[in-house]
Amino acid sequence: MSKRVGLEASFAAAEAARMADVDVIAAYPITPQTHIPERLAEMVADGELNAAYIPVESEHSALSACLGAAAVGARTFTATAGQGLELMHEVVYIASSMRYPIVMTVCNRALSAPLSVWGDHSDAMAVRDTGWIQVFCQNNQEAFDMTLWAFRVGEDSRVLLPVMVHFDGFHLSHVTEPVILPEQKEVDRFLPRFQYPFALDPDKPMTHGAFGPPEIYSEAKIAQEVAFRKSKDVIIQEFKEFGDIFGRYYHLVESYRTEGAKMLLLTMGSFSETAKIAIDTKKNKGESIGLISLRLWRPFPFEELRQAVKNAETLIVFDRCISFGGPGGPVSSEIRSALYNEKERPKVVSFIGGLGGRDMAVKDFEYVIDRGREIAEKGSKELFEIVGVRGKVTGIRG
Repeated sequence: MSKRVGLEASFAAAEAARMADVDVIAAYPITPQTHIPERLAEMVADGELNAAYIPVESEHSALSACLGAAAVGARTFTATAGQGLELMHEVVYIASSMRYPIVMTVCNRALSAPLSVWGDHSDAMAVRDTGWIQVFCQNNQEAFDMTLWAFRVGEDSRVLLPVMVHFDGFHLSHVTEPVILPEQKEVDRFLPRFQYPFALDPDKPMTHGAFGPPEIYSEAKIAQEVAFRKSKDVIIQEFKEFGDIFGRYYHLVESYRTEGAKMLLLTMGSFSETAKIAIDTKKNKGESIGLISLRLWRPFPFEELRQAVKNAETLIVFDRCISFGGPGGPVSSEIRSALYNEKERPKVVSFIGGLGGRDMAVKDFEYVIDRGREIAEKGSKELFEIVGVRGKVTGIRG
């Protein structure tokens, strides 16, 4: 029988890795992710988890060790945050190019300078083009669910790609919330033992990651891109399979009170739950507003996004990362690109906030909605506006 327990998101992710019966864990401590490898190391030491735990000297080494483990067919897990993910950056490309289904939880953290251990989405956006499946969590239950689900998707023979599970540093990683943990037999039904079809075997020698001259490199990258885009069908299928077994259904684009709404607010991550309260407040006042949240970031859910916004007149996009020198945040830029060729599309208004762990209260999202409506109606000379910044500068012009 499933049980309801209080867990921070870090411990929820560790529990998911334990119930997935991972074979190899290689990780290096970095705030705010440290609780995940600490808890897993404790599980291994206490005999709760029969896995090899590899202490390493850096995040680069952690993911490198995961490459070797995945290459021989081990179910492999790691975790990191912020600067740790950046130190891995070289190896992140290798994992996806080699089609190793490693699962990595990322407790999202701002990138320095100035040095920050608090959360925003700059680390996630820095790796958006590396070929990993990326999903975002809104709460601790989702941190457990998405970590478990990531193994099922990445290891599917039609996919064989690594998966990043993102949840916000401190706002989720260190906050205790109720989490429903399933029975092990349910997990075993959802997640069969991993059989990697291309595992290295001394009796059947093969080469992984050989030198690629110009004559083959383009073809290899196109094959990777085709496989990556095709993974979306499996992602959708496995969301349904997860829901059929555990009773919680997820979607690539989540909608909240969007029926008939002419204005939509778009968010990602834990701030989505704060935004929902602002939506409720506005709805209760009779305003035509709804919320959509991107769960799947890569591969990008083009069709699902277009369907979600097709009846809206205004789409307010809230980013937690600056794309320096660009027209707005990374999410806003992608949304505009995804809608560019649509004959009828909402006006996209871009906001950035919550940088370096700065809180966004309900009143702040109410301001974003009100100001977004004003910009949509009257226009603005600014490319985007930044929420909650002290001083005079709140917008950036082109």
